Amino acid sequence: MFAGFRFRPLVLGLCTSAMLAAPAAAGPYVLIEADTGKVILEQDAGKPWHPASVTKLMTTYVAFKAVREGKLHVFSLLKISPFAASTPPSKAGFPAGQTVTVDNAIKLLMVKSANDMAVVLAEGVAGTQDAFVLQMNATAQALGMTATRFKNPHGLPDDEQVTSARDMAILALALIKEFPEYETYFRIPTLQIGNRLLRNYNRLIDRYPGADGMKTGFVCASGFNLVASAHRGNKRLIAVVLGSHNANARAEQAAMLFERGFQAGSALDVLLGGAKNVSMIANIAQDPGNMWEQMCGKNRNRRASMSDSGDELDDDEVETPEDALRALKLNRAALMSELPPSMKPIRVHTGPAKDERGRPIVVALVNGRMEIVTPNHPQAKTNTGFAPLPDGFGPQGEAKPERPLRLPKVAPMPQKRPDSES
Repeated sequence: MFAGFRFRPLVLGLCTSAMLAAPAAAGPYVLIEADTGKVILEQDAGKPWHPASVTKLMTTYVAFKAVREGKLHVFSLLKISPFAASTPPSKAGFPAGQTVTVDNAIKLLMVKSANDMAVVLAEGVAGTQDAFVLQMNATAQALGMTATRFKNPHGLPDDEQVTSARDMAILALALIKEFPEYETYFRIPTLQIGNRLLRNYNRLIDRYPGADGMKTGFVCASGFNLVASAHRGNKRLIAVVLGSHNANARAEQAAMLFERGFQAGSALDVLLGGAKNVSMIANIAQDPGNMWEQMCGKNRNRRASMSDSGDELDDDEVETPEDALRALKLNRAALMSELPPSMKPIRVHTGPAKDERGRPIVVALVNGRMEIVTPNHPQAKTNTGFAPLPDGFGPQGEAKPERPLRLPKVAPMPQKRPDSES
């Protein structure tokens, strides 16, 4: 009995240590509570880093604000300019002169990471990309993202485009709290364009139980980035992982962070009773990390291939204290596996959609706000349309529950230039 009493505190101490331990990733990370913003785990979360395509979370935030303010309707039509069409991959690839709804542009932005759609949205909201970038930076400052500076709306390489894990966690919090009606955009598993299926680059979706968004990114300088959220019961967490070595690594590191947060339970809640808010993490004034040589230097072809083929993570790419990692290593495969699809593929397309009877539904400026109008309304404009909610979405944009559906296999993505986004 006495031995038992002496042993129990030791076991509790070891378990608590294991729960608090976190993967020693290649770059910064932070794990926070979505309800409170309290920090659970972090490493170098204030260190400057190139955001790559997680930039597009700010692009969507500014676009959502424009919709809320009535400057656009979520299904307004936007014209694809020659400048937008010329944006480097990854892209939707629609030709200049065609139109796309705000709704479809955001879906392609989140799932395909379409850089051309980022420019389409920027021009649709602010008139020009440069004017939109000014709005992005003003919004970042208003949110308290003090390390963040944007130079473009998509995250393609720019030495001056920087952020931090802290700042991206703050942005994710703002999106979740301020725009809950648009959550579905961040967790669509698959888009369909004609006969093509496009699988979300976020490998947590439909693979890690409870994963519900948000965005991935890759350029040579940043390595593989991920801003992700997940829920279990009434608890929701946000993880930001920057500078991973490949797409599997960033997903597995985020999954392990989520496991720390979800499995900790009341013991960790007690220990973190006085935990600081993510906004209290200090951003560090220094040059951003740069992984270009490691990602795309001598082994650039191998690295680019890894990003496409999804090579399995090597054990030495993620290191954690032995006591903390042993159990998760033994059950790593159980952390992520193919789950029943959470929704059917969502169709996207150019041009206006039509209602159930095949009639276009028009959006026009009425009393200073973009509203749905009848086609013969005096304010109706020729090139301004409205698309009905697609299959899988409810009236507020939420995903309708679906019975398990086996999707067709998606053909592997073609290899990209090492500096492209994923």
